[in-house]
Amino acid sequence: MRQENAQRLESYKIKKSFYYYLEHHFLIEGLKKAINSFAQGDVIDIGCGNKPYLGMFENRINSYTGCDIIQSSENCVDVICPAQQIPLPDASYDTVFSTQTIEHVGDFQGMLNESFRLLKPGGHIIVSGPMYWPLHEEPYDYFRFTKHGFKFALENSGFEVLEVNPNGGKWALFGQTILLTFPVWLTFPRFLRTAHNLFYSWLDKKFFDPVNTMNYVAVARKPKHT
Repeated sequence: MRQENAQRLESYKIKKSFYYYLEHHFLIEGLKKAINSFAQGDVIDIGCGNKPYLGMFENRINSYTGCDIIQSSENCVDVICPAQQIPLPDASYDTVFSTQTIEHVGDFQGMLNESFRLLKPGGHIIVSGPMYWPLHEEPYDYFRFTKHGFKFALENSGFEVLEVNPNGGKWALFGQTILLTFPVWLTFPRFLRTAHNLFYSWLDKKFFDPVNTMNYVAVARKPKHT
């Protein structure tokens, strides 16, 4: 049974000393790019938690509805339901947004099918998920996705895939993995962690290689004529 009022990320604004900075920094960059390019109209956030990314949509959209399988710690969930059984009308949203949720949905294809149903023709889905990350929220941690896996699953639901972008490369992953190797209480003091995060962020951008990444952000469109 999933825990009610579970703790969730509350804001996309993170400090450089943050233990998970390297993972979040590159993910947030990817989400911002996708939102600025494709988000519009009425938005539904599947797996919304505390709606930490709501601020990215300001002045771009008409409405923002959050759904999740449980209520969040800040009581931000508007519709409580499974991701593949959302009790809302067909073609009622312009944008589906879902970040770091798909790996926790046993029937992830059903979730993408439901996203397709909820979207208006020509609407977009912005979805992110990990390729590398330790086990979390066990036992509800089922999958990891390559860029090819995202493309296959989205096309299988009827979407036209526009892009699947890595969030950081192998150096960011390596830097984050160093921190994840140790318990939080054993990791470096804050100032050393800041230096560590900035160094590996710089190294990743200087010698970018996405052959091994922590996450992907995928964007796809529901065809205008289906």
